[in-house]
Amino acid sequence: MCSRRERGLSLIEVVIFIVVLGIGVAGMAILYNQLTLSSVDPMVRKQAVAIANSLMEEVQLQPFTLCDPDDPAVFTATVPADCDPARIENMGPENFAPFGLEARFGATRFDNVNDYNTFSLPAGIQDVNGTPITGLETYRARVDIVNAGADFPAAVPAAEALRIDVTVDGPANIQVILRGYRLRYAPRSP
Repeated sequence: MCSRRERGLSLIEVVIFIVVLGIGVAGMAILYNQLTLSSVDPMVRKQAVAIANSLMEEVQLQPFTLCDPDDPAVFTATVPADCDPARIENMGPENFAPFGLEARFGATRFDNVNDYNTFSLPAGIQDVNGTPITGLETYRARVDIVNAGADFPAAVPAAEALRIDVTVDGPANIQVILRGYRLRYAPRSP
């Protein structure tokens, strides 16, 4: 009898190869899944930052005065008593007769920075006319405004500065908080 040497793999070697290959493929699948999930995160975060930035700009572009901007003494009033008593600015929207409560949408719109205090968009993002923006239905936004004099040196009185916090919540538990400041610019000296 002549003995020939057989070439090939034994059953044990094939099984070990399949197990090692299976572990490698499973590891690659988990890594691919994690990369896919996190690749959406930058887009959602960037969209939330854009929403917060847009809302912050809208708020900061409003005047910050002692009197309502419709009051004739808006640029000269140095204390609230200088304003028409019905036109003194307070934190939050005012209800001026006969115009009604100020709102972001509608006939009597926000006209001062502090009108936006506690303003929120709980049912998706809308433009300044109240029209829902397609694709942003799952985002929520809120504006909180507080006196911020303590955040500045003693040269800025407490009531002369506001801190504006815009919070945007997006899909996948993404939250962006944008903080800004606004200083009172009236009265102005000629």
